[in-house]
Amino acid sequence: MSRSTSSEPIERGWDEPWYRVCMEDFEASFLPSDGEDLDEVCNVDVFVTLKDGSRWTATVFTVVEVERLMKLWAGTDEALGGRYFWVSDGLIVRDPGVDNMTAVIAGLIENGEFSEIFQRVINN
Repeated sequence: MSRSTSSEPIERGWDEPWYRVCMEDFEASFLPSDGEDLDEVCNVDVFVTLKDGSRWTATVFTVVEVERLMKLWAGTDEALGGRYFWVSDGLIVRDPGVDNMTAVIAGLIENGEFSEIFQRVINN
C-alpha cells in the first residue's frame, strides 16, 4: 500500500500541556496525563488541525483501556454496570502510544474516513 501522507513527523514536542506532532498533512495535539509515558498512552484527547485549517477532535482509547474501564464500572451504576461503552467522539485503536495513534490518524486521512470519525470543531 502506498502512502501519500508522510509517515515521519516533521516536528514533535511539548507545548505544555499539549504534546504536538506535526505531519505533512496535519498537526495532532495530544493531551496526555501529567507524567504519562508517551509510548503507553491509552486514553487521550486529541485535536487535529488539517492543512485546510479545519480543526477536529476525538478521544482515542486502546481496546485494553476500554476493557479496563468496563471492568472498573462492573458493579456500579456507570454504563449499566460496565455492560457497554459509548462516547460520541471516540476512536478505539489496538496499540497504545502517541506514535501509533498518529499513524492511525494519518491512515484515516489517507483513506478518507477521518471526517466520519473525528468531530469538527466549529468556531463561533
